[in-house]
Amino acid sequence: MTDCVFCKIIAKELPSYCIYEDELFKVILDINPSSTGHSLILTKAHFENIYELGEKEASNIMSVALKISKNLKEALNCDGLNILQNNGAEAGQVVNHYHMHLIPRYKNDGIKIKWTMEKPTEEDFREVMKKLGR
Repeated sequence: MTDCVFCKIIAKELPSYCIYEDELFKVILDINPSSTGHSLILTKAHFENIYELGEKEASNIMSVALKISKNLKEALNCDGLNILQNNGAEAGQVVNHYHMHLIPRYKNDGIKIKWTMEKPTEEDFREVMKKLGR
């Protein structure tokens, strides 16, 4: 994709702070971090979202997330870590290139990741199960 910022970073047409790279992924520090060490795992191949994600990338991304998360914990002494991955504008995806956020968390960091919990009925659950073929 010629206009994709992450493809340009992967092609080294744009600078980045790369903290890890292998044949499938490049991990960079987010230039607009929500906390110190906020990192992005980028697929080297362009996939718009999880629905297009390649099988090889899907099978390997959590291994990379584990490796980088442990490194962030050890190096930055964070108190916790959020793993966040958005698909589509309604879910908060801003760059249409598959990526996963690793967000180190620190006591009193002020970051809020929350949603309003619904109160589904038994019938609501049954309807969803039916739609899912279960």
